[in-house]
Amino acid sequence: MRKYLIILLLCFTATAFAQEKYWQQHVNYNIDVALNDQEKSLKGFETIIYKNNSPSELDFIWFHIWPNAYRQESTALFQQIKNDTSRVKKLDKYTYGSIEGLNFKVNGKTAETEAHPNPQYIDVIKIKLKSPLKPGDSVTITTDFKVKLPSYFSRSGFADGEFMVCQWYPKPAVFDKNGWHEFPYLDMGEFYSDYSTFKVNITVPSDYVVGATGVLQNTDELALYKSIGAKNVANRTGGAVVYKPINKSATKKLTYKIDSVPDFAWFADKDFVIQYDTVKLTSGKVIDAFNYYHNKKETLWSNSIDYTKDAVRKYSNWVGEYEYPVVQVVEGPANNSSGGMEYPTITLITSPDAKKESLDGVIAHEIGHNWFMSMLGSNERQHTWLDEGLNTYFQFRYEAEKYRTNSIFGDAIPAEVKALPEKEFLDRTYGAMASIPMKSAIETPSDKFTSSDDYSMTSYIKTALWLYILENSVGRDKMDIAFKHYFDKWKNKHPQPEDLKASFEESLGTNLDKYFQLLNKPGSFSERP
Repeated sequence: MRKYLIILLLCFTATAFAQEKYWQQHVNYNIDVALNDQEKSLKGFETIIYKNNSPSELDFIWFHIWPNAYRQESTALFQQIKNDTSRVKKLDKYTYGSIEGLNFKVNGKTAETEAHPNPQYIDVIKIKLKSPLKPGDSVTITTDFKVKLPSYFSRSGFADGEFMVCQWYPKPAVFDKNGWHEFPYLDMGEFYSDYSTFKVNITVPSDYVVGATGVLQNTDELALYKSIGAKNVANRTGGAVVYKPINKSATKKLTYKIDSVPDFAWFADKDFVIQYDTVKLTSGKVIDAFNYYHNKKETLWSNSIDYTKDAVRKYSNWVGEYEYPVVQVVEGPANNSSGGMEYPTITLITSPDAKKESLDGVIAHEIGHNWFMSMLGSNERQHTWLDEGLNTYFQFRYEAEKYRTNSIFGDAIPAEVKALPEKEFLDRTYGAMASIPMKSAIETPSDKFTSSDDYSMTSYIKTALWLYILENSVGRDKMDIAFKHYFDKWKNKHPQPEDLKASFEESLGTNLDKYFQLLNKPGSFSERP
């Protein structure tokens, strides 16, 4: 009997250890999509290979069909915007969007689907599997789809001749140790996606310039982008060298590939000016850098490639080396909103063309999301601070080091403060931030904030302030080492708050309970550890 108990105990221990071992799902996408710029629509077909790396059998897979969030005013997206007065103005004279024509097949056989029980979640659908998907096995899922793009008011859409094609394809929700995350699209609240491999064929009218996640595989088109882009970098004060199609055919098909990224977005405009340069990192690695912006006179964007390169170098030195072969920045619709929206290897900037410090700062922030969103793939909907807050901490450092500015205070910073050394400047600006009313706790799910102001103040500013308090306690050098340790340990994975804490404690060699308890503290940080 004793021998049997020992064997049983050993088996239980081995099973428990196996259950605690980290895992994550993987998705392989092969997508063909065509833009109809007259209809403002997309027509596509995708093949997905979904691998179940979890210890559980799966009887179904939740899918996000994000464009349906734009279909009608009863969706979670519209309800959130209407409940936030600062967002309502986005809904002026909008055009609805949708996704249709879906015909899911699993391993070649028509799949049964089921709507989400929440009637506001029409952008979520369940794909039922005829037989359970066992641990370690894969399944092939295909579907046609047609997307009607909305007018641009929340990430995806069209405006002023430009197409922002974001959150556009049917996409499996994340299944992790906490279960399924089949949440709806929201304006205030971002995403959580599996690491994936993408091959995307994009067909557009031939006179469009396209920027997309990943590396352009058409060697002739890529060479032309680089040639034109290099000339526009060399001559920034004269007239821009504009793109002209290689051939006279009505359309062209561009292919993009990328591995180990959580999303894919693309942008197209006939009016884009291309800039091209390279970024050499400390290790010697060379990155291709492209900026795409509107062709107008005396634009600050003529120097934007420098901001792109600087941000990649700074974040690589501070957090960990940029691992992708390309980085890209796209100018969005003029003055549509202040800020930007990030995607792997490419970001859209919608900040007004005001002055170089603010443009540089927002480009740095959005490029920074290649670290805190893409390479460190946290659940942005549940723990928005792991993405926005950690990134803002480094953005504030970037702005202070280069300009003695801060994007929160802008022109309100007195000249005598701007004249201070960087450390004293940051002490002053963070001290001023500490006096700003911040109602919610940092550890608040993004869909639980009462307003966009509360969301921004808490997720961005309060988190950056929290990290600066920790930096002042342990020192910047140790803080940098701790971040690099976190990056090295969790790169291309899905870290949770407890993983950040454990990684920091391991690097710093000290218990951080008193600091991480602040994440659940409402109000200001007047009482510090």
